[in-house]
Amino acid sequence: MQVALGGTFDPVHDGHRRLFERAFELGDVTVGLTSDELAPATRHVDRYVRPYSERERDLRAELERLADPRGRDFDIRELEESTGIATEPQFDALVVSPETVAGGKQINELRRERGHDALELIVVPHARAEDGDIISSTRIVNGEIDEHGALTPDRDGRDRNSDSQSTE
Repeated sequence: MQVALGGTFDPVHDGHRRLFERAFELGDVTVGLTSDELAPATRHVDRYVRPYSERERDLRAELERLADPRGRDFDIRELEESTGIATEPQFDALVVSPETVAGGKQINELRRERGHDALELIVVPHARAEDGDIISSTRIVNGEIDEHGALTPDRDGRDRNSDSQSTE
């Protein structure tokens, strides 16, 4: 099975890891990573997003760690538009989070218009932080939680000029 998913992934956190793990359970994975131009347009909150090259480096490290033990292949492709790569005919499934299901349905409409089969939409539930709220990159960048959802009340948010943020 050829599986697609997409996002900004800045920084990568346990919610993203759930998406990646589910995708690799299904097949080989292609991840669309938002371009520097598209990334700000996909944010619900105005915040700094690291450059594509840094996000791609960290994403590649995460995917290698998950793909290798499963014997799966993966590819990272730059997304220039929100419907991205998933409208291409080679994909069988699209892994989405609860808030991106509508985008998945829009992609399927575009696929049907282009004469392609609809993708199976695989919805992966949110990962929750220790306070019960959703783990999100914005909360991490704001200094509320770490990538695993642990509360970080003594941590400051990301400094736009700092490259000290780790996505381990």
